Amino acid sequence: MGNERDYGFAPDGEGPVHTVQLAPFWMDAQAVTNSQFNDFVNATGYKTESEKFGWSFVFIGHLTPNQLRTSVRAVVQGSEWWCRIDGASWRHPEGPGSNIKKRWEHPVVQVSWHDAIAYAQWAGKRLPTEAEWEFAARGGIGQGNRFPWGDELEPDGKYRMNVWQGVFPTHNTEADGFFGTAPARSYPANGYGLYCVTGNVWEWCWDFFGDDYYRLSPRDNPLGPDTGERRVMRGGSYLCHASYCNRYRVDARSSNMPDSATGNLGFRCVRDT
Repeated sequence: MGNERDYGFAPDGEGPVHTVQLAPFWMDAQAVTNSQFNDFVNATGYKTESEKFGWSFVFIGHLTPNQLRTSVRAVVQGSEWWCRIDGASWRHPEGPGSNIKKRWEHPVVQVSWHDAIAYAQWAGKRLPTEAEWEFAARGGIGQGNRFPWGDELEPDGKYRMNVWQGVFPTHNTEADGFFGTAPARSYPANGYGLYCVTGNVWEWCWDFFGDDYYRLSPRDNPLGPDTGERRVMRGGSYLCHASYCNRYRVDARSSNMPDSATGNLGFRCVRDT
């Protein structure tokens, strides 16, 4: 696990590179889709945290002119392109007026870590640990590669994941065919048959986040720090771009507060054998 090359981010704690050994597990081939999450909500009546709060974060480039006039911009450096939108939720990812009628097979977004845990428990599964996620994302091609297929972002000029093309955050050429999320089974699967483990949407993991955890991690089945404020998320999203966030790699790490939800954050589940 990990990365000690010069393209990572020191505050993310991507190093040192270290060896872990994992018990066998099954991982879903794709991120949980809107269709699957809808089945869960219909069966249980579950309300997501965004629905309870009454708002969530939406990328500025997805807003209507009226939303731009009335929304509250995030003020944290590095997140100025996020806006608080009243009424944004998994059913209305960009706020009132948006819907998922043509996105049933896209990953569900606007779900918090707590929402992901609730779905996983209902489905008889769980969230992957960070170590499980990285092992699975690598697809069996060995250690040290940046992406599930190797080191080149676009081998032979072909797009292999849904990330930002152009100048972030002002101009997306949509050269890969997508401005927002893509269907969960877009692009070829990796060597383990998993789709879109990098790009498209960030994926929640089980672990608390610690920037020094790799220095303390046990070899066998690491579960992350015992305590913390933030939970790990992996894989990057359709908003990632080399100019500011090349975290669309199998060795990259990030985190978020467990009650947070955004338009580029979803999850997939695992199950013990």
